[in-house]
Amino acid sequence: MSTRQIEFQIAADPPPRLDKALSRDVPAEESLSRTRLARLIEEGAVRINGTELRDPRAKVVEGATVTVTVAEAEDSHIGPEDIPLQVVYEDADLIVINKPAGMVVHPAPGSPNGTLVNALLHHCGDDLSGVGGVKRPGIVHRIDKETSGLLVVAKSDAAHHGLAAQFEAHSVERYYRAICYGVPDANDPRLRGVKGVSFEPGNIMRLTTQLARHKTDRQRQAVLFHGGRHAVTRSRVVETFGTPAGVTLIECWLETGRTHQIRVHMAHAGHGLVGDPVYGGKRKLAAKAFNTDASDAVRSFPRQALHAAVLGFQHPVTGENLRFEADLPKDMENLIEQLRAPLS
Repeated sequence: MSTRQIEFQIAADPPPRLDKALSRDVPAEESLSRTRLARLIEEGAVRINGTELRDPRAKVVEGATVTVTVAEAEDSHIGPEDIPLQVVYEDADLIVINKPAGMVVHPAPGSPNGTLVNALLHHCGDDLSGVGGVKRPGIVHRIDKETSGLLVVAKSDAAHHGLAAQFEAHSVERYYRAICYGVPDANDPRLRGVKGVSFEPGNIMRLTTQLARHKTDRQRQAVLFHGGRHAVTRSRVVETFGTPAGVTLIECWLETGRTHQIRVHMAHAGHGLVGDPVYGGKRKLAAKAFNTDASDAVRSFPRQALHAAVLGFQHPVTGENLRFEADLPKDMENLIEQLRAPLS
């Protein structure tokens, strides 16, 4: 295994822990995260003034010479697969994909192959410079298997580090389009009584709760108001369908990004997503709201009607502001066309 050495000095007023001091002072172009530096310390790859230190909590003084031995990126244990991808943007550091519904982002026990990562390993090949010491795509956010839309993936450590920081700071712009039951409107008095629901100017519904894994079903998320992780979703009505209106096309945007956030928040508000097998439920539509074909299309829609339509962020290497849009996929477009059809 080939290695390289990085040498630098500890600057003035170092943090009290070695891993924090290294994270602050390591040259930015090396793009070594604190987590990776801590792992390198524990592996014996860090020397301070020639002495090996293996404790990330060790103290370090100003002016100390640091030598870090870093292994060149290894090939990933995940196999590449020749799976077609819709590439929206790509450069040396990152790639933006319009993911189809039905594709898992990362291999897991239930989905060992056929994933976006498998496809990217084949697509990018030798262009992957290494993320965390391995030639692999850097997954900084995910969308559910049955959700379609935009996803940015890092191809280098520098991009991975920079994108992860933006997602952690909630500065990434993410807009979704979804089709939900009912009409989430400020004029609905029921919504005024739902805990965590409020309305902002422009008939924007704001959902503010905590989210955590469900106590008895580990595949689900549950709304909490104590404990869990803070989650904020906003939505607005784009178009209503039916007479009376029974289904709505909404636009949602995230202040935070939690597992299943839009799906569980909209269900909490009483407006679960059409086709959502976990949170949406099978709603009974008003008998005369739609024609038979439209009603059948809603009942039989095979996935949650959710699409990641807009993704905006600052390029983690060049600093350029990037923003991408992806049209609704055909299945959602076809459903909307049927919902717009006249009753007769």
